[in-house]
Amino acid sequence: MDKKKTLIFLTATRADFGKLKALIHITDLSPQFDVHVFITGMHMQTKYGSTAEEIEGCSYNNTFKFINHSTENRMDLVLSRTVEGFSAYCREIEPDLIIVHGDRVEPMAGAIVGSMNNILVLHIEGGEISGTIDELLRHSISKLSHIHCVANDKAKKRLIQMGEDQNNVHVIGSPDIDLMNSSQLPSLESVKKHYDITFEDYGILLFHPVTTELDSVPYYAQSLVEVIEDSIFNYVVIFPNNDIGSSHIIEAYEKIQRKSSVKIFPSVRFESFLVLLKNAQFLLGNSSAGIRETPYYGVPSVNIGTRQFNRGNSETIIDTGYKKSEIISGIKKALTVPRKRSTTFGTGNSSQLFIELISRKEFWNLSKQKYFKDIN
Repeated sequence: MDKKKTLIFLTATRADFGKLKALIHITDLSPQFDVHVFITGMHMQTKYGSTAEEIEGCSYNNTFKFINHSTENRMDLVLSRTVEGFSAYCREIEPDLIIVHGDRVEPMAGAIVGSMNNILVLHIEGGEISGTIDELLRHSISKLSHIHCVANDKAKKRLIQMGEDQNNVHVIGSPDIDLMNSSQLPSLESVKKHYDITFEDYGILLFHPVTTELDSVPYYAQSLVEVIEDSIFNYVVIFPNNDIGSSHIIEAYEKIQRKSSVKIFPSVRFESFLVLLKNAQFLLGNSSAGIRETPYYGVPSVNIGTRQFNRGNSETIIDTGYKKSEIISGIKKALTVPRKRSTTFGTGNSSQLFIELISRKEFWNLSKQKYFKDIN
């Protein structure tokens, strides 16, 4: 490269920051790049643990915080506010590359701003399938992006089916596995001490609203809470994301907050979450962590409902419906499943593959004009 390139990473959730963190770190250390981190979404909400503070604690050279939520959390309004705020930031920074992750409205905003202002957009973990509105957003973000870094060959094939140029789709694995492999993770003892978790064995509960089934979310939450109320197991419970419907889940959790076998947290630092996950008996809920991270550690996951429909096929994933009896049956099965590690989503070298890709001179010569590629 002839000159230092300016990168903006856009992060809006604790989940996407976990995916982007290794990539931000390796590029921030490189003299080839001027790295900026645009922090928005649930990171800025006290209700969900004010996780912007965690990002600022990483001591990146350039961070910027933007509040895109108000009392009205409709997705279309959040999208429009994020477009406005991120567009203004891009006019100031003049980036050469915008990096977005996943399937939420904030990366959608980043891709819109980039594509409409002739700025290269790189999408992390496109080409995947799931339930809910996430699938529509993910594929839309991919179509607005110029370069794709995907988790595996299946995701690459789907993007090619969508008309993307195979030369612009690169398999790097899931970047959070870099952190999962890290020797710098804290010890289980220190994590339990920090979060005052006194029980030895535990499951983790992480359940999000299904945005296409909003009318049923209160029932889903009530059914899940009844399982916890009657359970003999200990649980580390983490708040859902900030999608519409999350308030129903948080309100339902009030019924179990005084139960001695339950510890509830608005958020848990990502590295600490990984340590808790690695040592858990099982993960319960509908988080992508049950499809991605738990199989890598060989931890069983009880995947409730449609949110992660058809996204993973590891032997350690037990799919269930929303009924109390179905969830209980899934938990019983999870306790008997052999712990078998899966590398479907990578082996832990994503950040190295990523920086090798964006360090190539030809990467920066990519045309910002996209063309649909028919499959011969």
